[in-house]
Amino acid sequence: QCRYSAANCRPAPRAPAPRLPPHPTHGFCLPSGTWLLYLPCTWSIGLAAEPGCLPDWHMLSLFGVGAVLMRGAGCTINDMWDRDYDKKVARTASRPLAAGDISTFQSFIFLGGQLSLALCVLLCLNYYSIILGAASLSLVITYPLTKRITYWPQLVLGLTFNWGALLGWSAIKGSCEWSVCLPLYLAGIMWTLVYDTIYAHQDKRDDIIIGVKSTALQFKEDTKQWLSGFSLAMLLSLCMTGMNCNQTFPYYSAVAAIGAHLAHQIYTLDIDKPEDCWKKFASNRTVGVLLFIGIVLGNL
Repeated sequence: QCRYSAANCRPAPRAPAPRLPPHPTHGFCLPSGTWLLYLPCTWSIGLAAEPGCLPDWHMLSLFGVGAVLMRGAGCTINDMWDRDYDKKVARTASRPLAAGDISTFQSFIFLGGQLSLALCVLLCLNYYSIILGAASLSLVITYPLTKRITYWPQLVLGLTFNWGALLGWSAIKGSCEWSVCLPLYLAGIMWTLVYDTIYAHQDKRDDIIIGVKSTALQFKEDTKQWLSGFSLAMLLSLCMTGMNCNQTFPYYSAVAAIGAHLAHQIYTLDIDKPEDCWKKFASNRTVGVLLFIGIVLGNL
């Protein structure tokens, strides 16, 4: 367990590993996870807007609240599943469950409150969207288990984090237009595989020790080739999405900018430097914002 100097709050020399920022599904102190969950919702809401119109700001706000609540619920579920693992990793050992500050029963009560508030948000949507949104809960609950049984937990995270690419459209239109929503959903999944594989390289040494699996451990030195493939699949899926909903030049300009951003990110990535991996991971919020701006301008 990481010990801290009272003078400067940095890990003492005997700490097994330096403190790193938390995973996007951990804790409320870091906004990155909320953004990465929220942005696919904004893409879908933007694409569903009528030609020449801005996205529905009421829905954008509602989904923003929902993203905060569901991301928080995901944090709680993840920490409940991982409390024994978290004790063995320096940057997670001080989490309330791992440190024994709260009980599992208290966590269940807190989780119940989070999910109840999230349900209130979901009930503001149409019936189709209520059912579609409720269906995502199984992914939220089971995602933390996948790192124990497969080297592809990042894929399951992608399925979970990008559910808003389906839900945003249905909230506006009353149902999903699969020719638009499915390629958008696929693009989001490929995007998650990129940013979360980069993130996972920060923890690979601890993951090997405690027996947790990830795409970082699966790809090893071939990571950049895999990330390039995922990025290409993302860009092709976004182009298909744009063609199927008659998007215009600003949209494709944003897709091109995203391609340039990803290419630079992958080319300059150093998978053996946790600080660089964190910096590259955090820059992915720019990717999501670029696409949303492109969607809005393209629609106008």
